[in-house]
Amino acid sequence: MKETINANIGSVAFTVDLDAYRLLKEYLDDVRSRLSANVQETMDDIERRFAEIFHERIASPMQVVTADMVRAAIERMGQPSDFGEQHAPAATPRPMLRRSRRDRSIAGICGGLAEFFGTDPTLVRIVTLLLILFGGLSLWVYIILWIIIPEAPAPKFTTTDKKP
Repeated sequence: MKETINANIGSVAFTVDLDAYRLLKEYLDDVRSRLSANVQETMDDIERRFAEIFHERIASPMQVVTADMVRAAIERMGQPSDFGEQHAPAATPRPMLRRSRRDRSIAGICGGLAEFFGTDPTLVRIVTLLLILFGGLSLWVYIILWIIIPEAPAPKFTTTDKKP
């Protein structure tokens, strides 16, 4: 017994074998990584072509798209290398250390440190307080950080929001 899922391929609903779904998803992801401009429009066209190929092979709506059908469709569509060279994924920029505007008690230092390290701001505040009280961190260090670390930019508001 094989597990199946319902998937929209080219805006058409199909019942797809789980192995076939994974194979098709890997193929489409590989093709997407090789395209540079107008990616969404091109990917929509490719998915629509897959839907046409599957409709040619499926006799009834109750039939399931199998991994063999996906392999045959890939043979007709071509290998991902036919779509070009694979582009390196865009590097996500490392977040800058900034004083928080949203999560602040005094100056936003602990909130900014929590955002930078991806932790809970309350935990950072407790650790900072304990370090100040028990001599591991001076109050002067907190004040210097307040001066040195820039404040996060103000949130941008759009004027398109209409109030009744």
